[in-house]
Amino acid sequence: MNTTVSMCPVVHFEMPYKDRERAARFYAAAFGWTHQFLGPEMGEYLLVNTAPPGARPPCPPEAALGSINGGLYPHDAAAPIQHPSVVIAVDDIQSAMQRVREAGGQVFGEPMTIPGIGEYVAFQDTEGNGNSMLQPSMPGTDCPA
Repeated sequence: MNTTVSMCPVVHFEMPYKDRERAARFYAAAFGWTHQFLGPEMGEYLLVNTAPPGARPPCPPEAALGSINGGLYPHDAAAPIQHPSVVIAVDDIQSAMQRVREAGGQVFGEPMTIPGIGEYVAFQDTEGNGNSMLQPSMPGTDCPA
């Protein structure tokens, strides 16, 4: 089949939580995200906002407004994160690592340099979800603090 398919952007991510209030506190303290607790009619969902309305994603700069780009990596049983995750852009990776620790999360090792991209490190939140942070090589004013 040789049919051209329009590119469908990723527009949302989901992660499980064990303690909704703790998860909300963690992401607010570590990354400044805002949240809204939805009730039982919405499955006790925790809705999170990661950027102000109309904000342009800082990484990569060619990303379309409102899009979330991603990638796949080889499975490595010895690596800390082997499941879907999100990468969160930060201005200062050392400060962000400290905020994650202070908010109750765990940072895995030290940042590694990805040539032409920036500094990258994985972390685990208070709910056991593994994600990562990226300090872009050329951060812009749009990257979160």
